[in-house]
Amino acid sequence: MMACSRTCSCILGLSLGTTALFAAGANVVLLFPNWDVTYLLRGLIGKHAKLGTGLWGGGLMVLTAATLISLTGWRYGCFRKSGPCRRMLTALLSSGLALLGALICFITSGAALKDGPFCVFDVSSFNQTQPWKYGYPFKDLHTRNYLYDHSLWNSVCLEPSKAVVWHVSFFSTLLCISVLQILLVVIHFVNSFLGLFCSLCEE
Repeated sequence: MMACSRTCSCILGLSLGTTALFAAGANVVLLFPNWDVTYLLRGLIGKHAKLGTGLWGGGLMVLTAATLISLTGWRYGCFRKSGPCRRMLTALLSSGLALLGALICFITSGAALKDGPFCVFDVSSFNQTQPWKYGYPFKDLHTRNYLYDHSLWNSVCLEPSKAVVWHVSFFSTLLCISVLQILLVVIHFVNSFLGLFCSLCEE
């Protein structure tokens, strides 16, 4: 049973590490709409992408936790002769770190999808004096939900082109990744608890 628990930790650590790399990659792509670096250089990137929660939350924090989980599973270095209580403490710390990072990424991604993309849009219909400006056109659009109304995707945002598709695609990816990370953390916690229980029974 203990060997099975360690194998599970190795697999979970590797899986979490992979999701962390994907989260970081998705957040990096959000900084370059349509693969154009000029928007980042001009500071014309949405606040949710600039927060970089996919980089440091779902990315670095989860990757650090995944490394700890893998080291515990492989019993590498200082984890080689660690007792069950020390392994459980490491599992709690790594689970807490990964869960926090994944939750931060999840909340930010959800807020980003709710607010919509940061883009140039025509504000004449919003009773403004200037014809267009950068902002969040869907944030105050209470009558229609842009996520379900695809006719708004190409008609509201003028620049960058396909801003809505880019925004929705990669923030949805981050949202799904963070949900998967939370699920893996829960599995890791249950696995660690069962491993501790079995090791104490064996003693």
